[in-house]
Order: sequence, then structure tokens, then C-alpha cells
Amino acid sequence: MKEIIKLNAISHLADQALGSDYKLVEKSQSPVAVLLRSFSMHGYDLPKSVLAVARAGAGVNNIPVGEYAERGVVVFNTPGANANAVKELAICALLLASRGIIDGIEWVKTLSSDDVAGQVEKGKKNFAGSEIMGKTLGVVGLGAIGVQVGNNAVRLGMNVLGYDPFISIDSAWKLNHNITKIDNLSELFSKSDYITLHVPLTDGTKHVVNAETISKMKDGVKIINLSRGELCDNNAVIDAVKSGKIGAYITDFAAPELIGVKGITVLPHLGASTEEAEDNCAVMAARQIVDFVDNGNISNSVNFPSCSAPRAGKCRITVIHRNVKYVLNSLTDVLSQAGINIENLVSQSRGEYAYTIIDSSDDVTPDLVDKMAKSDNVIRVRKI
Repeated sequence: MKEIIKLNAISHLADQALGSDYKLVEKSQSPVAVLLRSFSMHGYDLPKSVLAVARAGAGVNNIPVGEYAERGVVVFNTPGANANAVKELAICALLLASRGIIDGIEWVKTLSSDDVAGQVEKGKKNFAGSEIMGKTLGVVGLGAIGVQVGNNAVRLGMNVLGYDPFISIDSAWKLNHNITKIDNLSELFSKSDYITLHVPLTDGTKHVVNAETISKMKDGVKIINLSRGELCDNNAVIDAVKSGKIGAYITDFAAPELIGVKGITVLPHLGASTEEAEDNCAVMAARQIVDFVDNGNISNSVNFPSCSAPRAGKCRITVIHRNVKYVLNSLTDVLSQAGINIENLVSQSRGEYAYTIIDSSDDVTPDLVDKMAKSDNVIRVRKI
């Protein structure tokens, strides 16, 4: 029985996806993997036996991805598994930003019991808003979530602009043809009545909304941030909301300085907080672990390239190594000198690292595996 440590409460559907050969546990002496949601693994004492870490969600800021790559630990996430949940919240946020819904609800709670209808008729003008139909929505990031938000905004009658210099082929195929692709972020900011952010937090996206970029936006622009709090410079946003430059700011990430500021709505990190999203993420993460541990296939890794192949032959060897010259030569030399026939070889690289799957029609002995592991620039070798 292979054990997987769970660092957060995980949907029971993960157990079903793992199957009878795996068991989720809270502690283990020799786990093969770790499954988590929001637990911070920075400083976590990761057992040497761990082959993979799977985050039931998209963001991996709570995982030391680079450190684990150096140790040959594959880090998975689950892009798209919670896309519908976040998309629905983004559409809700569009409406909340446009209408005085929240303030109106709170005001009604203060009314006296005498002639409530009359009080409502007199006071409702204070909460009048605007419609989103015909307005321009700028979608920053056209991944699984951004595409769904943009497509649904089109159906609601909005003019949608999309910006993503790294859009995947799959996302491009799914994008509504009525969405206008913008190549310059400043242009999107200047043309949008609403802006919604759907990008990961990186050095290049941190504080993408700041005093300078806000100055390029329309007066009264409404901004929605359900991706990462650090995408926006909170102090710059607060100043712009108070001056009226930003008409409304809705974020899913609470920060002390944002709470209680009129014009800013702070949600308690509800983006993926639906039963369906948690189930989808757990199942996807569990299946990725099983396919990697049992078959050596990698999909949706954030620190190693995607690489998979159907099983061929008698034995499979997987190698995590640096993306440098002659590593493959050294690996195949070890096998050829031992008379091992290579049935199939697949190798993929991304950045500093590479991953290779070798299928053989012969059995590969432990001493040969050890010899391959000692080759220069090899990080981890497994026989499956």
C-alpha cells in the first residue's frame, strides 16, 4: 500500500480516484507523495521518499517549487479544475461592482418596521447602478478561467478585450471569436470599463495594477481581482478608489488596509470554494499522482515538462535531469553497454530541467539504475 500524506482536508472523492493501492494519511515514514490545498510547505520537512507534490488548486505560491525541482520532486497543480467556480464568482463580481447591491442590502437592515415600502422607495435612488451590457471588459490572462469569463461576458452583451502573450493553443481554440485580442496591456487598460485579472503571481505580474497603470485607465473603472492579492498595489488602489479614479474594486484576498474602505469589496477567498470545485481539484490531483508514480507520466507539472507515453516493453525507467548536452547519451550508453534493448524513449525539456522516459524489452537491474543515477547532471532515476 502506497501512502500519500494529506496536509489539508481533501474531498473524499480523492480516495476513489487513488484506488485500492494508495492510502491518504496524515503521517507516514515513507510516503510516495503529498496532497494539499493551502498548507504552506515553505520550511516543511519533506521526506526523501516523496516523488511528487500535488496541489488541489492552480496557485503554487505555498510550495517551494524550485527547491523541490532540485530534489527531483515533481510538483503538480490542477489548472481548470476550479475554473467554473471562479468564473461564476467573476460574473457575480461584475454585477456587484455595477450595482449598489451590497450597500443596499445593508441599508435595508437599518430600516424601521414602520412603512418599510415607503422608506425603500425614497432611499433606493442612493443605490442605483449601471448595466454591464454594452460595456467593455478587459480580461487579463486567457487561461482556463479567463477564457470562460470572457466567453460568458460576450453572452451577457459585453464588448470583451483579451490580453495574454502566452495563450495556449487549447485556450485559443476555446476563445469566443467575438473577443478582441489585445497585444498591449496599456491599450487594454485604457479601453476597458471593467478589468478582471486571471494570471498567476510572478515577478512580471506582481503589482501589475499600480499607480502608473491606474493612471492609464478610464475614470471610474471597475477592477476585479480573484487571482492573487499581490497582483494589485493595495495602497495605489485605495488612493484611486478614494479619488474616484477607480469606481469599484472587488478582491478575493483580504488585507487589513482594504477592509472598511468605501468602494472596495473584500471577499473571504471564495473563488474555488464550492463543493464541485474542491471535488474536481482533488480528483485531478489524485489521478496525476497515480499516473506519475505508477507510470512515470507527467502532466500539469509546474517545475518539469509534460511528458508521457504508453507503456512499451518489460521495464520502464524515468529520469529527471538537467537540460544540458550529452545527458541522454550517458544514460543510453549505460544501457547499451549492458546489452539492454531500448524499446521506446521520450524526452522533454523546459528551462533548466528535462524529463526522460525509457522503455526496455529487457529487465534493468538495480545496479544499472544506480549507475544511471550517478551520471553527470542526473537528479533522480526510477525503475517502474
